[in-house]
Amino acid sequence: MLPLMRQLLALRLGEEKLEAYLDPRLAALSDPFLLPGMEIAGRRIIEAVEKKEKVILYGDYDVDGITSLAQLMILLRAYGLEPRAFLPRRMDEGYGLSLEGLARCFEDFGKPTLLIALDCGTGSVAEVKWLGVQGVDCVIVDHHQPGSTLPECVALVNPKLGDGHGDFCTAGLVFKLLHALLKLRPIPGFDLREMLDLAAMGTVADLVPLRGENRIIVKKGLEKIATTRRVGLRALKAAAGLDGHIEAHHIGFRLGPRLNASGRLDHALASLDLLLCDDAEEAEGYADLLNELNRERQDVEGRAHVEARADILANPALVQASCIVMGSRTWHPGVVGIVASRLMRDFYRPAVVIAFDENGIGKGSGRSVPGISLVEALDECRHLLLKGGGHAMAAGVSLEEKNFAAFREAMDVSVTRQLGTGTLQARVECDVECSLADFGTRFFSEFLRMEPFGMGNPDPVFLLRNVEPGMPGQILKEKHWKLLLRQRGVIHPAIWFNAQLENPPPPPWDVAVKLQRQFWRGTESWTLLIQAVRSAGDLSGIS
Repeated sequence: MLPLMRQLLALRLGEEKLEAYLDPRLAALSDPFLLPGMEIAGRRIIEAVEKKEKVILYGDYDVDGITSLAQLMILLRAYGLEPRAFLPRRMDEGYGLSLEGLARCFEDFGKPTLLIALDCGTGSVAEVKWLGVQGVDCVIVDHHQPGSTLPECVALVNPKLGDGHGDFCTAGLVFKLLHALLKLRPIPGFDLREMLDLAAMGTVADLVPLRGENRIIVKKGLEKIATTRRVGLRALKAAAGLDGHIEAHHIGFRLGPRLNASGRLDHALASLDLLLCDDAEEAEGYADLLNELNRERQDVEGRAHVEARADILANPALVQASCIVMGSRTWHPGVVGIVASRLMRDFYRPAVVIAFDENGIGKGSGRSVPGISLVEALDECRHLLLKGGGHAMAAGVSLEEKNFAAFREAMDVSVTRQLGTGTLQARVECDVECSLADFGTRFFSEFLRMEPFGMGNPDPVFLLRNVEPGMPGQILKEKHWKLLLRQRGVIHPAIWFNAQLENPPPPPWDVAVKLQRQFWRGTESWTLLIQAVRSAGDLSGIS
């Protein structure tokens, strides 16, 4: 093994064994019945299968929820049961189990004997109690953080009920549920491995750590996506311009956003129908629809981002604030999380973006930077909110427009308190220092074994010192810079997205880069993705 690879692996392995990391195997997946609530959930679902009960699967409108629902639909149909699938409307019913959503669900499908909540339900104490009063059993498969009171359901499968159960998203949990069900009641000829494509898509899109069993699911799932026989997924790949080799970033930036687009702007049922359909022409129609919705989502998001950014730059108080809080009645609630992410990156500070409706009720999302907890900040603003919660790095809020100014001020005070004497300054953290000469065929071959990259296993960042950029290079879309980097006689192609075109640092440069593999007409190549640039010898921006 090359010395550079040994350096990278020493930083990544932690408690994970070398072979388990480099060569993830399905045989290493744990017994599904070790997960809390799994055996009770499995036996109740098998009972419903054997009695031909009326079953509703109640999901969520994001990729994790949709791929979870699709997996369980496929297996239950293989058992001879035809469950109903319900996805709430983001605008009217919001996330998860809600009395409004359940009312429409029962109106559409009638009252079931068993409702299985996927990617929601852990915090739905009142809603699950209401189901019990209606005589409906409830099984919950979810990965969200439990509160102090748990819902009174038949079974709650949640890895956070205890320690050591992994960082599964719901798509990963449902894959484990399918494994459990097939142990309880095998189906001759049913190959559980065919579900890995859906489980991998949900796992990558939901940004859970790609460690342990998640890494196995994604590694093997990416192989399935590349060769999938699922006509809907094949149509989605074609619409996204993907063929052959698939990496995790293809899910994150091309497949996932298209599946998400329907739930953001319309109704997520189109994405579910795409994954479940078995007619190629029908699948192509769904894929085209999702492509169009994704373009519309990009337009809606882009307009909101430009407007919010301009408002911030025009107001010195907002530029100097420790936390950015923006709101408008003209923004679409389906894109506020994406806009918050972009503002967070633009200004490197926590950002909360809120869309208010005509009644002055706002729904918003926040994104944070390392070291600042959004949920801690929201806890200090609880008196101003209708709802609010989430995680350190991402959270959701709901509030009345009349409280917006006070909320903005309170968030700034809270984040400033967390910051203490520190400052909010973006820096690119490099894993290792190396030279262009290290990037050879043998290294690339070894480097591939570190994939898939994502949360918990991020793409390594390499520091290259004293490189000369090949000027002038090529400007793409008036903001990206494609050029050659030269160091001690070695030349390598690179691209700098959103480059500092007007006033780049004087060369030679120190650059922080990631590696990206590309295929063109069956030929593999590697490009350096420039993350940060400074003049050689400067100490700012890269560490």
